Amino acid sequence: MGHYAMRIDEDKESHLYKAFDRNKDQSYFLSQISSEQLSHCIFPLENLTKPQVREIAEKEGLSAVMHKKDSTGVCFIGERNFKQFLHNYLPAKPGDIVDITNNQVLKKHDGVLYYTVGQHRGLNIGGIKGRKMDPYFVVGKDVEKNILYVAQEEGNTYRKSYRCMIDHLNWIGMDMPLEPMDMNCKFRYRGKDMPVRFTIRDDYESAYLDYDGYDYVAKGQIAVLYLGDRCLGSGIIEETFDKNLEKILY
Repeated sequence: MGHYAMRIDEDKESHLYKAFDRNKDQSYFLSQISSEQLSHCIFPLENLTKPQVREIAEKEGLSAVMHKKDSTGVCFIGERNFKQFLHNYLPAKPGDIVDITNNQVLKKHDGVLYYTVGQHRGLNIGGIKGRKMDPYFVVGKDVEKNILYVAQEEGNTYRKSYRCMIDHLNWIGMDMPLEPMDMNCKFRYRGKDMPVRFTIRDDYESAYLDYDGYDYVAKGQIAVLYLGDRCLGSGIIEETFDKNLEKILY
């Protein structure tokens, strides 16, 4: 595989680790893979940096790729606008963009499914009378009511959560922890590994992650779990909770 990731086999199980090149590491995207599937994977880039890969390409005369610009978007859609790509599969459904701090309708959006929590580019909100020119960020959405909730950063606590509930749990080469366990979580690909406490729920099919007030942890995102450099697995965020551990409805 061309992913920047590492496989280490121990005790007859294959385990997923971060690649040597932390800037290019892609273990995040493989966190729903099984140990059995991983056992059939070879990662030729696991110990290489991108400059080293370019050097190899140059030595082998691969002129088409040795100076190719790094890709930072979704690789399988090419150099296309992501919103336009989604429009091919998710029809536009305009609705209200609402400032969650005062319930003021600011303008219309093209469809809540085109936006992600934490996004601030592409909202085209500016010049609101009586408000600062600071950018607005997406803090949540109500898909049923087709409302996109936004807020400016200063004084905004709506962007924070203190717990999330994850399901679709996947563990790579290990049994699910049945006792509370401290580990790290990456909530988005370019995000930092953040400390969380994992606690399995009574149904043994979902779990809570507790943490000290993180920004823009969003329902529907994947929560990728790490212990040091090892990727333990992941789950899908089903619910988020506020400081009082009340379910966040937006």
